[in-house]
Amino acid sequence: MTSPRIPQNFERPFARRGLLKGMGAAAAFATVPGALAACSSSKSSSSGNAGSATSPVTFGSNYSDASPKAAFAALTAAATAAGGPKVTVNTVDHNTFQNNITSYLQGTPDDLFTWFAGYRMQYFAAQGLALPIDDVWAKIGGNFSASVKTLSTGLDGHQYFVPIYNYPWVVFYNKSHFAEKGYTVPTTWDQFIALCQKMKADGIVPLAFADKDGWPALGTFDILNMRINGYDYHIKLMKHQVPWTDPGVTAVFDKWAELMPYMQTGANGRIWQDAAKALEQKQAGMMFQGTNQVAAQYVSDNANLADLDFFPYPAINPTYGQNYMDAPTDGFMISKKAKNPAGAKAILEYIGTAAAEATFLKTDQWDVGVATGLQAPSYDAVQTKSAAAIAGCKAVAQFMDRDADPAMATAMISIIQKFIDDPSTGNITSLQNSAEQQAKAIYTS
Repeated sequence: MTSPRIPQNFERPFARRGLLKGMGAAAAFATVPGALAACSSSKSSSSGNAGSATSPVTFGSNYSDASPKAAFAALTAAATAAGGPKVTVNTVDHNTFQNNITSYLQGTPDDLFTWFAGYRMQYFAAQGLALPIDDVWAKIGGNFSASVKTLSTGLDGHQYFVPIYNYPWVVFYNKSHFAEKGYTVPTTWDQFIALCQKMKADGIVPLAFADKDGWPALGTFDILNMRINGYDYHIKLMKHQVPWTDPGVTAVFDKWAELMPYMQTGANGRIWQDAAKALEQKQAGMMFQGTNQVAAQYVSDNANLADLDFFPYPAINPTYGQNYMDAPTDGFMISKKAKNPAGAKAILEYIGTAAAEATFLKTDQWDVGVATGLQAPSYDAVQTKSAAAIAGCKAVAQFMDRDADPAMATAMISIIQKFIDDPSTGNITSLQNSAEQQAKAIYTS
């Protein structure tokens, strides 16, 4: 999946390296593994050669799971069929790809690469590792809303990214399971806890949960934060305009601690795919994660996708209700060292159209398109409901590791895993202090 994850050893060539050294960042500067180095089938060049719009291009992809890999293959084939150059896709396991993305871009990268919108894109643009594509946006800009263009724009005001889809983070369940047990979809926190208690009494794990990869639990923090404190608070916290020792953060951890008895134990040793299987097999009653993961896993496992349904995370603070959610946007960028930038731009000009998104979504049964005027060819119930859920929000976040400084997101992965192991009040205080100390070092350097 193109999951919204931050690499555990993310390279940080800023003045803030001092902090990362204390976090074991030396490992981040190791050479790229052979699998990722192989992403570049030919030597890249920074000589300024524009290349040719008809010459072949290479595309580094982290769409390594079977279902998204097939959707991406259909997209690139359609781009070539529409008059673009031939595309050679170099697929690498998503964890390997993302754990070594900086070394990859600094070495001999492919012409194009898969990545994420917002700050995750802005980071590489600021490092001079991505090519500005204002000329592409001059042609495709009318296909997207102003908010989507903003997500594709670097801190310098130039565009670097072409989106393809987004997807909501919501609470999944099996309709037949709820019907069989007489469960009712909750809309408030009290109803949610009561449902969890009922499931536990019935011998069912209320919430499937996994965090071995580090990033999934960031989503739980995000949604609790937005439900309790609102979207603006979330953004301010991600920018360290609110301290991590703030009572609002304490409230997030306290509420999470209340939920922990109903979450699948041993999360730090479990990958999210296995948590999804527990939901598929009805060993667990619910799972909070993105459609890009859960629904896609149902497809990969040949599980009953028609039985899968979801609801927005229940309201906690009436002031904010269910107004916000994480809805990450994924897409594509051009390497600054691209050997054939003209060919790469030709591909992105096609991808940045409603027709391209429609082609992608013929195979993709879990994401939703972001182009205006998109006529989705085959939205299933999950996708239709996803589009409505996102449209119904007053604002959507991009996930902690996309809204925050990369080093802070990395720090929070470790802190949240420690919380999962020990959600006691004393440990929460200690972890908040640790988060604030690291935030001060990261954001003031």
